[in-house]
Amino acid sequence: MEPYISVVIPVCNEEENILPLYQKLKDDLAELDKTHEIFFIDDGSTDDTFLKLSQLHKNDKCVSVIKLRKNFGKALALNIAFKNVNGCVIVTMDGDLQDDSAEIPKFLEKIDEGYELVSGWKYPRNDPPTKTFPSKLFNRLTCLFTGVNLHDFNCGFKAYRKEVIESINLYGEMHRYTPVLANYYGFKIGEVQVKHHPRKYGRSKYGINRIIKGFFDLISVKFLTSYLSRPLHVFGLPGFLSTSIGFLIGLHLVILKFFYNVELSERPLLLLSVLLIVLGLQFVSLGLLGEMITYREKKAENPDIYIGKELIDH
Repeated sequence: MEPYISVVIPVCNEEENILPLYQKLKDDLAELDKTHEIFFIDDGSTDDTFLKLSQLHKNDKCVSVIKLRKNFGKALALNIAFKNVNGCVIVTMDGDLQDDSAEIPKFLEKIDEGYELVSGWKYPRNDPPTKTFPSKLFNRLTCLFTGVNLHDFNCGFKAYRKEVIESINLYGEMHRYTPVLANYYGFKIGEVQVKHHPRKYGRSKYGINRIIKGFFDLISVKFLTSYLSRPLHVFGLPGFLSTSIGFLIGLHLVILKFFYNVELSERPLLLLSVLLIVLGLQFVSLGLLGEMITYREKKAENPDIYIGKELIDH
């Protein structure tokens, strides 16, 4: 029998949190009275995390475990889990006991209301200012760049309908942008406030390097969701401007040469004109190359990912 809920939990060096997390999660899932599976992804732990997960799997066949060879990052871990889960609704949560599994019914209620991705909003958030302030800044920037209005993109506590996870592909730090990627395909996005507990055991994986990676991935996701199917639009505009400015400068120099007999050999504007024209043509060429690649990929793409409902009589 296929499970209704798949709970996906990526972990890395969380040996002290595994057992209390599992026990709390099982108690909360039992109250829902829905079939379920629990999917742990060990993202290259170097402590006894995998040993404890193996014991859980041995005692409870609802628990599945995959161990990665090394730490590849949360996005890849989630992507691998998404390829293996069987539930109609997939709930993701962190393995540090800061997410409260008692909040899962809130997500399911939103899913039943018609939302296809529901993101958690940690409120109030029990983290030090060194984490909360950069997170608030990051959330504001993400809303501004993407047009998706959520309070907490960094929250790993989310619920998805299966068709959502089948439509998105994660890498880098893209796990925090799943609402943006889902919105690109037209899925309905919702948000719920969830309890957030302070960390008791283990060390946070949050650092300045994640802020930098997250910013670059924000640029990537903006490009992918805005220009994925029309790369010439992003490369063509600077190419057209560069070529036009170079042409106008060149025309100005031609007028100086033939009408005013001005020597051009020592004028830097001549080099600038040539440079701008060549640069502009390169931009346009990149855009056209991107269009060719996009055309081939769109031909191979499954068009069903864009379909919400079908009313077809045969």
